[in-house]
Amino acid sequence: MLQQLIHYGLHLLVPGLIAWVFFRNNWKIAWLIMIATMLVDVDHLIADPVFMANRCSINFHPLHSYIAIGVYFLMTLFKKVRIVGVGLIFHMITDYLDCLWLAL
Repeated sequence: MLQQLIHYGLHLLVPGLIAWVFFRNNWKIAWLIMIATMLVDVDHLIADPVFMANRCSINFHPLHSYIAIGVYFLMTLFKKVRIVGVGLIFHMITDYLDCLWLAL
């Protein structure tokens, strides 16, 4: 239960903090955009089984692959998609923390 609280807290609350610190002029919109990047989890629907509690999603699902993560980093270089890139990178960091948690 603690892992789930941390996971969803990181997915929902920390993007708000990131938006407020780095995108202060439009922090509410930036926060909503970063929350919307959770749609990247749509790739979980093609997995079999769809949900597996002890599976690390990093480099398992296509939108969580190392190549995709590289694209997300490249997105931060372009102002028009920077917020989306930051949201996706933070999403991957949060999911990677789950992988570390599983290793304990």
